[in-house]
Amino acid sequence: MSHYKLLTPGPLTTTTTVKEEMLVDRCTWDQDYKQITQKIRSQLLGFAHATEDEYTTVLMQGSGTFAVESVMTTAISQDDKALIITNGAYGERIVKIADYTGLNYVTYNVAYDQYPDEAVIRTILEANQDITHLVMVHCETTTGIVNPLDMIAKLASTYNKTLIVDAMSSFGGIDIHVPALGIDYLISSANKCIQGVPGFGFAIVKLEKLLACEGNARSLSLDLYDQWKEMDKEGKWRFTSPTHVVAAFSKAIDELIEEGGVTARNARYTHNNELLRKRLGQLGIYAYIEEEKQSPIITTFLFPSEQFNFEDFYAYVKERGFVIYPGKLTEVDTFRIGNIGEIYEDDVVQLCNVIEEYMGVLAK
Repeated sequence: MSHYKLLTPGPLTTTTTVKEEMLVDRCTWDQDYKQITQKIRSQLLGFAHATEDEYTTVLMQGSGTFAVESVMTTAISQDDKALIITNGAYGERIVKIADYTGLNYVTYNVAYDQYPDEAVIRTILEANQDITHLVMVHCETTTGIVNPLDMIAKLASTYNKTLIVDAMSSFGGIDIHVPALGIDYLISSANKCIQGVPGFGFAIVKLEKLLACEGNARSLSLDLYDQWKEMDKEGKWRFTSPTHVVAAFSKAIDELIEEGGVTARNARYTHNNELLRKRLGQLGIYAYIEEEKQSPIITTFLFPSEQFNFEDFYAYVKERGFVIYPGKLTEVDTFRIGNIGEIYEDDVVQLCNVIEEYMGVLAK
């Protein structure tokens, strides 16, 4: 298979040095390997501005959805009720998890290009006094919209609700001060903004909340509480962990720190995103999301014309070294281009030149 630049929301383009970490086989019981796990857990707390006396990090095998399901089915007991706020496919996936696992919930569904309305949320909370948890996706990779986390966090605090945030596509690329926002559970994945490879997700959790979850889990494998109890002893995962992925992620964390941390990475992603939207706008290819709601993570673009054929466009771009993403909307035709991963200005310029060439050919 040829080497492509992945302009996707994860898996994404990783550095050679991250890949090289996976060339070594490691034993799950080895003390050096367990120390890598503990290093990761501590460093993730640092990125969240959290301390070990108030928060902990739990790593969970599987994709990001595994981690989301682990939190949902451990944090929410039979006596609880969640308000799940959705404006994209990943919020809707959380609803699907709730359906599959028998969680008690209500939903507030918003159009994919709109923010949730604070007044509506207040009305729902006041009409449903039994709601105990608020759940929302921070950055919806369906569209690239970044949702108003400050507003949701303030509501959770005002109404004394447990706050669960799916920060799958934002953590490590957008600064999130978890304690200041009062987030109780923040969920993300190895193969997103920290620029590791797929294989596990993680939750940054307020300790007092986690301690109250013993016995809640509806799954053996996804029991977040039991995973934490075992992992917190000395870094041992309950079941076989993705050792190569863990080592690669540890290296990716080191490289994030070397780059200048989340602030520097956010600046690079933001620059890439702004340049991409500007160049494509000049070609008549416009973003689906308004600029003030746009994240630096991924951008959804509207088809420039009725004649535009995504499969042909995708193949043209791929032949020239870039892999992009199809759209994930039902009402309008779109495609998506990610800004995260080991992608720099030169890569964006080169991609835009390729797209410009394609649009020129299409116009003939």
